[in-house]
Amino acid sequence: MMKKKSISASKASLVLFLCQMISALDVPLDLLQPPTITQQSPKDYIVDPRENIVIQCEAKGKPPPSFSWTRNGTHFDIDKDAQVTMKPNSGTLVINIMNGGKAEAYEGVYQCTARNERGAAISNNIVIRPSRSPLWTKEKLEPNHVREGDSLVLHCRPPVGLPPPIIFWMDNAFQRLPQSERVSQGLNGDLYFSNVQPEDTREDYICYARFNHTQTIQQKQPISVKVFSMDSLNDTIAANLSDTDIYGAKPVTERQPILLTPTGSTSTKVELRGNVLLLECIAAGLPTPVIRWIKEGGELPVNRTFFENFKKTLKIIDVSEADSGNYKCIARNMLGSVHHVISVTVKAAPYWITAPRNLVLSPGEDGTLICRANGNPKPNISWFANGVPIAIAPEDPSRKVDGDTIIFSHVQERSSAVYQCNASNEYGYLLANAFVNVLAEPPRVLTPANKLYQVIADSPALLDCAYFGSPKPEIEWFKGVKGSILRGNEYVFHDNGTLEIPVAQKDSTGTYTCVARNELGKVQNEVRLEVKDPTMIIKQPEYKVIQRYGQVSFECIIRHDSTLLPTVIWLKDNDELPDDERFLVGKDNLTIMNVTDKDDGTYTCIVNTTLDSVSASAVLTVVARPNPPFDLELTGQLERSVELSWIPGDENNSPIRNFVIEYEDGLHEPGVWHYQTEVPGTQTTVQLKLSPYVNYSFRVIAVNEIGRSQPSEPSEQYLTKSANPDENPSNVQGIGSEPDNLVITWESLKGFQSNGPGLQYKVSWRQKDVDDEWTSVIVANVSKYIVSGTPTFVPYEIKVQALNDLGYAPEPSEVIGHSGEDLPMVAPGNVQVHVINSTLAKVHWDPVPLKTVRGHLQGYKVYYWKVQSLSRRSRRHVEKKILTFRGNKTFGMLPGLEPYSSYKLNVRVVNGKGEGPASPDKVFKTPEGVPSSPSFLKITNPTLDSLTLEWGSPTHPNGVLTSYILKFQPINNTHELGPLVEIRIPANESSLILKNLNYSTRYKFYFNAQTSVGSGSQITEEAVTIMDEAMASRQIDIATQGWFIGLMCAVALLILILLIVCFIRRNKGGKYPVKEKEDAHADPEIQPMKEDDGTFGEYRLFSFVSSAPF
Repeated sequence: MMKKKSISASKASLVLFLCQMISALDVPLDLLQPPTITQQSPKDYIVDPRENIVIQCEAKGKPPPSFSWTRNGTHFDIDKDAQVTMKPNSGTLVINIMNGGKAEAYEGVYQCTARNERGAAISNNIVIRPSRSPLWTKEKLEPNHVREGDSLVLHCRPPVGLPPPIIFWMDNAFQRLPQSERVSQGLNGDLYFSNVQPEDTREDYICYARFNHTQTIQQKQPISVKVFSMDSLNDTIAANLSDTDIYGAKPVTERQPILLTPTGSTSTKVELRGNVLLLECIAAGLPTPVIRWIKEGGELPVNRTFFENFKKTLKIIDVSEADSGNYKCIARNMLGSVHHVISVTVKAAPYWITAPRNLVLSPGEDGTLICRANGNPKPNISWFANGVPIAIAPEDPSRKVDGDTIIFSHVQERSSAVYQCNASNEYGYLLANAFVNVLAEPPRVLTPANKLYQVIADSPALLDCAYFGSPKPEIEWFKGVKGSILRGNEYVFHDNGTLEIPVAQKDSTGTYTCVARNELGKVQNEVRLEVKDPTMIIKQPEYKVIQRYGQVSFECIIRHDSTLLPTVIWLKDNDELPDDERFLVGKDNLTIMNVTDKDDGTYTCIVNTTLDSVSASAVLTVVARPNPPFDLELTGQLERSVELSWIPGDENNSPIRNFVIEYEDGLHEPGVWHYQTEVPGTQTTVQLKLSPYVNYSFRVIAVNEIGRSQPSEPSEQYLTKSANPDENPSNVQGIGSEPDNLVITWESLKGFQSNGPGLQYKVSWRQKDVDDEWTSVIVANVSKYIVSGTPTFVPYEIKVQALNDLGYAPEPSEVIGHSGEDLPMVAPGNVQVHVINSTLAKVHWDPVPLKTVRGHLQGYKVYYWKVQSLSRRSRRHVEKKILTFRGNKTFGMLPGLEPYSSYKLNVRVVNGKGEGPASPDKVFKTPEGVPSSPSFLKITNPTLDSLTLEWGSPTHPNGVLTSYILKFQPINNTHELGPLVEIRIPANESSLILKNLNYSTRYKFYFNAQTSVGSGSQITEEAVTIMDEAMASRQIDIATQGWFIGLMCAVALLILILLIVCFIRRNKGGKYPVKEKEDAHADPEIQPMKEDDGTFGEYRLFSFVSSAPF
């Protein structure tokens, strides 16, 4: 949420100038003028009797006025009283009280007169009264003995002071007594109790009266209150009566309201216009009544109505005649109501409609003084001239009195005087001085020359031209020294000479001239106007939501006129920022570190210049996990339910989504809290289901978007009654641990599931499908029972029932279990193996009879192992492998076998106890497979045309090797492969010399072994034959011979000639013969290759020398 406001200094100036407009024309002090009262003491002047009395009376005039005083309507000769002095050049009196004088001796009504040759002005009647703070009269106060629930009024009755004292109640420790809807102080200072409670008993109810003028506090004697409760009163009565007497005080009874103040059903109230209206109703009753106010036939005034003292006082500020009427207060509780009607009449002391204003006239001019006032009742208007009733004042033929107006015609200099208007009724009076000053003066401009005015664009500009002259001059404005007169709707010309430009623009800047003229002369004055760009906030602070202890920043980026120097201040809630180092004010931002709850509020950026002010606001909301709920209460306690209620804690600006309720079982698991339920965040009560025989405590956790609150304080404990168990143990099983037993297990009930003390279990079992009776045993609170002497692996029906001291749980359901297993008795028969390929075989067997399994059939296990490799006839360490086939399966696949090997296997049946005997070993063989790659291939002894190859036999021949296959091909300089040559090598060879190879050529070799099944994976190598040094040298020598260079040049010349001939023949339209075309397009593959052109050479038959391994 953001707010923005802009206050222009020009607008404030506008108000000032308009105020000047409605005031009378001021006469410069260097000209003759009658006196004007400028300062005086208030009409009702209460003074401190311990200090000197200062009665103010200041006035101006030309010549300076002299001063005189009256006291109680007669002349007050200050020269005859040594305690009284008048300040020099002033009419202010100083009465010296501190040097022996008494303030009471100077009580009275004082009036000041200021007089010069042009007239006399008088002050208001100033009533001087010294303040009084008398002591309380001595009185004997009896203790107040009150029955609980009755009403009580403790009277203060403060001494009458001037002004009246402020009343408050405190105790001996100077602590204010707490007040509430039940106990409160009335407007008269008395302390009212709507109904008393035992906690009201105390002996130090003290009323204090504070007299502000004398700065003293008076104290009444302490008042004692003793409240008797019904129980204590019955005990007192019983102690004083015999057993045969009938006694017993009535219990505290509820009562409908009655009014303690005001009394009766109606009353009246008179208040003066502009004052504060206070109406009061205080009621007794039990329960404490609630007060409501209405205005009969109307509404209470909006924005001026306030309720105080727990709505017992109705306060209306700035009352007017429209607030007259009947106001009703209604006191209500559950037993009834009572009301009182206060008839309010608003009267009014006189107030001005039009107060008389000074008149400056030139000889022969006309004028009027108007004095209009209103009030209730309507005031009387009286005129005075120079302080004398106008009826007995000296005659002046130029004036005529017409009620509230004096009309002047063709005035002369002798008509100058000060006139007083008095408007009065029974509630007060108004007195105003207004002079008539007859002068003949040429115009003068009072505004300083070349005064500079600066305003903000698009705001009003007010250019002053304060003037004086008699007759009153006419004012004209010009822009510039020789500009034309200003006219039109874009300007406003005020009576006081001010020129207003309602919406000043940048082009309004310049010099303005005002001209004042009357019949006695003319004068002009120049002022300057500068229009500035407005200050703007171009990046305003924005609404922020921040978690507690986080960091937040508000931006405030501004743009302003370059000639103005802005200042930026930040406010929080329209007050200064806290004096806290966490608040960091930057050039264009405010940063708050480690935010806390108290930082929540509205932050305002205010930018001030000498001409304008702009501001922008944003709200900071600090959120946090909610505070824990409190005041947990249990109500409606039943055997299996209870109602829990609570009061939510502060949600910390993030709405509570839900409440989580947890419980503790203090009987079975003290200190451990369990989840019970949760309810929406709008709910503060919940009906909880309970279990018997649990000592419950509850706590509530509030959850909002930020997280979970701390748990509330635990509720009171509630122990539910015992009952039979509602449920039986779960997860009942029967599994034997030995061939001759049955182990019955179950999950025990939790503590709160026991429903009562003495939790036990009734364990029952019988063999299934056998006509046996149930065998039962009752065991303590355990979770296992072992039945011994059972047959091996037979089914049993089992049930476990819970019971406690109050009885059994409902009948439990039955489960099927088995007694203990034993190892299987027989091995699978008819084991067959079918070899699928050299690495995979399939095994078959016949299932064993189920009776011989003696347990739960889990499956079959196949043990198999390699006996030997048929190619090497060598034995090695036997590593048995196991494959498990679940369930009643009778076949399985054996993967990962080694080719050309002899294997054995056997099969065994498996139950929960273990494995049965193995079947007889079954022998099978795998066929040959392809061999692995040779173990290595090395190429050594390179020559010009031969390479030597050596290799190792395959690590896994997987059969009988029949031969090796060698393939190779040359690789040219561009890494292209040449023709592939293949050689078959006997299996007993381990090396080979390749001859007739090209010199300086790289070859790539591919080598693998073969069995009768096929070829195995190959191994690759590369090698290079060496270069002939003589040939290399010869090639270099030829290239450097002169004849070779000449030959190459001749060939180039012949090619050039041939190209020229071809070009000539083509231009003549000649055609190539077919033979030439064929020669030109001959297949390059059938062309003979040259050995030295860098391509593949012609291959020949190769001879090789091999050596057999030793």
